[in-house]
Amino acid sequence: MSTKINYFGVAGGALTIAVVAISLFYPWWQLTAGDNFLTATLSPFTTGLILFGTTFNIPLIGAANIAVALSLAIAGVIMLIYSFVPTKPYAKQLLGFSYKTPLFSVIFFVLLLVAMTLIMQTLLNLNVPLSGSTTSTLPKGLTQGVNVSVLISTQFLWPFYLATVASGLCIAAKLYHRKIANA
Repeated sequence: MSTKINYFGVAGGALTIAVVAISLFYPWWQLTAGDNFLTATLSPFTTGLILFGTTFNIPLIGAANIAVALSLAIAGVIMLIYSFVPTKPYAKQLLGFSYKTPLFSVIFFVLLLVAMTLIMQTLLNLNVPLSGSTTSTLPKGLTQGVNVSVLISTQFLWPFYLATVASGLCIAAKLYHRKIANA
């Protein structure tokens, strides 16, 4: 009797764990405004904010980052376990949790960025692109009535794309499960 293995699950689980480890050191998205005015780096696992050279840390956001990192690491481990026992009665429950978590982390991250850019547009009248560069005029309330334009650049960084690939592999594991379960 041959052992069935979901290779998409093995790749997706391993890559999900790698994304967690990599994303602790490298952000998914970066915003830069001016030369040394503002730098923000974001991922579901780390958040960095530097304003005029001063680093700001928000403990509540740090706690949320840790929770997301742990849940995604657990999802990667569960995906690996499932991948080697895809025909067991409990395999479908393992797969149900582990394939959704990487996908939801990518979707919620993008939704958070969209919401953040819309809020900045509405409240501060700053045009912040999801990816790219633009020149925006700072609100006069922040600049004491002086017109100040600043170059705002944003970009998705390579760990975001790696997380997207991991999510795709986990979805492929879910789709491939039907073939394994029915064979």
